[in-house]
Amino acid sequence: MTFARLDHISDLDTLQRMPAWVTSARAETLEDVAFLSGAALNHLHVVLGRAEVPQALLRDRLALSAAAACVAFSGRPEREAELRDAVHLLRPGDLPGPTGETCLAWRRAVERPVSIKALGRALPAFEPGQIATWLDAGKGAPVTRAAMVLEAVLREAPRAEVAALILAEAALPQTFGWDHLLPLLAAGLKRADLRKHGDDLRLACHRALVLSAVDAVRLSVDLARRAAHLKAVAPKLRAKGAGDAVKMFLTRDAVAPSALPLPDRAARRLCDRLVDLGAVRELTGRDTFRLYGV
Repeated sequence: MTFARLDHISDLDTLQRMPAWVTSARAETLEDVAFLSGAALNHLHVVLGRAEVPQALLRDRLALSAAAACVAFSGRPEREAELRDAVHLLRPGDLPGPTGETCLAWRRAVERPVSIKALGRALPAFEPGQIATWLDAGKGAPVTRAAMVLEAVLREAPRAEVAALILAEAALPQTFGWDHLLPLLAAGLKRADLRKHGDDLRLACHRALVLSAVDAVRLSVDLARRAAHLKAVAPKLRAKGAGDAVKMFLTRDAVAPSALPLPDRAARRLCDRLVDLGAVRELTGRDTFRLYGV
């Protein structure tokens, strides 16, 4: 079983290589860039179809990248490390603050299959009817639809950049046949792109997706390898509740020991053991208030 799993990961490593012409071609026209983004997205679609890829973990990590991009768009200095802290070190009754809210919105958007109800949970400031109307603004091919949704939201709510990007991302699974939202646009767009319209915005979206698809393929393969190693060492863990803890690591970008289904001291020992086995990493570099992830 172990050798077969490693063979599958080796195959996935080979599949990781995006065709060189996708990333090296100098495309200027909308038609040419659309062709490249279609090729990149098709390659990503094939990789995502592999069972070895930990889908929930991938979505959660891409959600963090999307949230960091949105925070940067707003002019705030926080990056991914600060966003992790804002979400995972919250105590009962604490408010997450603006950056934490952005991160939570993206995490909620990717947690459940795409639906108006799920998007309303991620964007509670907007009525379900308004969300549905904005999504219906998108017509045509996948990226064109996403750009139209993005433009429609920002036309009516110019400051609602997080909502606009989440709903634009939600327009992609509708046409790709994906169950869940996979954040790709936000991390690839520039702040100035959000003020573009029509063909200029579609061109920016296509370019963003070429870059993001390449990164998502690379991340998918890396997480598949890491997840396989975590599953391989899981039988060595003797702590009661270790199996449930492993499942959490396989679905979340970061985990605080206090969130694990073990007593506090046992949770910290388990995290240290997993680090020693090379199955998870400590993400903060701190001696206290640590976070761990695959």
